[in-house]
Amino acid sequence: MSVLEGWYSRARANPQRIILADAQDQRAVAAADRLNGEGLAEALVAGRDFGSLAALGHGPAEKLLDDLAAVDAGPWANRHLDVDDPLVVSAALVKTGWAAGCVAGASRASADVVRAGLRVLGVATGVETLSSCFFFVLPDGRSMVYGDCGVLPDPDERQLASVAVSSAATFAQLSGEEPRVAMLSFSTKQSAQHPRVDKVRNATAIARRLAPDLKIDGELQFDAAWAPEVAEAKAPGSDVAGRANVMVFPDLDSGNIAYKITQRLGKAMAFGPLLQGLDGVLHDLSRGCSVHDVVNVAVIASIQASGLHQP
Repeated sequence: MSVLEGWYSRARANPQRIILADAQDQRAVAAADRLNGEGLAEALVAGRDFGSLAALGHGPAEKLLDDLAAVDAGPWANRHLDVDDPLVVSAALVKTGWAAGCVAGASRASADVVRAGLRVLGVATGVETLSSCFFFVLPDGRSMVYGDCGVLPDPDERQLASVAVSSAATFAQLSGEEPRVAMLSFSTKQSAQHPRVDKVRNATAIARRLAPDLKIDGELQFDAAWAPEVAEAKAPGSDVAGRANVMVFPDLDSGNIAYKITQRLGKAMAFGPLLQGLDGVLHDLSRGCSVHDVVNVAVIASIQASGLHQP
């Protein structure tokens, strides 16, 4: 069974209520019809299946948004919140448990999706920062995760450590395999000295403290992380080098460039950007996405929400 077939099987076994928040977007409408028709999720389209919180009659979400709109301290103080925005409404329904997850971005900028996630869902307990990753299925069937490829332009040491821990959790959840995390750099095991190398080295140490059982190593160049013969020469004795399946990039430049090269030249199937670290399941879509893309990300959201809602 392929990874994608496995996801579909898992989703059908425990379908979750997933909101597609791109109101009136025909790709969302078609994806919802397919998700419902194939038993992959209970899919609802904001703006088609429900119009507003008042019409829905879900008091907890109405109160949540009223409270958020009235915040007068902290980073969101006195900043307008459109409580009728379908994306904001959908995020509130996830936060209060009416829906298990939300997928958005077919007709909205990624910044809108991230902003709604941070303001309405917030960051999960124990997580340093919101980040994102891409899940890949390589042509030979192997799975990989790259993080962060979509949110943090230049993460500091603690943020980079958080990306590593979150990306490992995403990989384990979606692949069923043990994550082996490579903290990538232009240096392997002090082959070069530079403040940017120090950042990766220090982030590795922080990630080890945050997740003591996680297999993680760094700093590693990509070839040392990927190729066993290079790992033997550059990082002998490492339990990650040469076998890494989670690649953590030091900045958004390298992560974003690498994911596009892997997808376009490497012919890998790419799923994402998948948001991680929020207190609830919310995923972004490319505005150039297809109906099939929306279905796949909704299936991922359903699987992740199912894990969160298990007793």
